Amino acid sequence: HPRVALTFHGQGDPAIARALLTEAEKHGARVTVLAVGTWLDAHPDLARRILDGGHDLGNHTLHHLDINAMSEAEATQEITGCADRLRRLTGSIGTWFRPSRTARASPLVERLAHRAGYPHVLSYDVDSLDFTSPGAPAVARKVLGEVRNGSVVSLHFGYDDTVAALPAVLEELDRRGLAAVTTTELFS
Repeated sequence: HPRVALTFHGQGDPAIARALLTEAEKHGARVTVLAVGTWLDAHPDLARRILDGGHDLGNHTLHHLDINAMSEAEATQEITGCADRLRRLTGSIGTWFRPSRTARASPLVERLAHRAGYPHVLSYDVDSLDFTSPGAPAVARKVLGEVRNGSVVSLHFGYDDTVAALPAVLEELDRRGLAAVTTTELFS
């Protein structure tokens, strides 16, 4: 079955996060949210909301700083700090870790994530650039112009353009026969 994973950097306005989750669910899509630890501190109810919707929830560091530029001790703190919050809120650290402020983890950060208990360090091949607020049509065009079977798409909570673009993206994926699934489903 042709599939893609829509992954969201979890931080920003919780109302936008809820709207994105609801829109995905309305279309039968499941997504992966990589949450920032401080965002979980501010909005602890969203961790349960994400999981209750059938979505994946993972770690996107504690403070969303440039993790590849950090010392080993600082990077460890960023990874384990978010993991601790996930465990406290959900009983699990999750399966997925995504490095912050970079598309790919350095070898050091990858080792530290594995040491913290993450079997998977998640990157992406399609960057929506939604965080630049280019407008919903531009977000949809960027995603749909690059997405293919097996793609992992990077999107963000916290941007109105993303909410506005999501219905068109999901409808076109469906038209192309591509199911939007969690990263767990994509890679299983």
